[in-house]
Amino acid sequence: MLTSLVRPIGDRIRRLTHRLRGDAGMNTAEYAVGTLAAVAFAAVLLKVLTSPNIQKALTEIIERALK
Repeated sequence: MLTSLVRPIGDRIRRLTHRLRGDAGMNTAEYAVGTLAAVAFAAVLLKVLTSPNIQKALTEIIERALK
């Protein structure tokens, strides 16, 4: 009786672990895509913040805040 209850649980656990093992390589790919997206965003942000117009606007905002 106990064996008939335990065996289906063991089968479910084996199927679940087999499914989870199949996606092992995806984590690395997802991290790589996320890292590339973060680097691209940082490059765009750097380009925007180093433009003369934005630097002038930020300087004016800071000077006005300090007065």
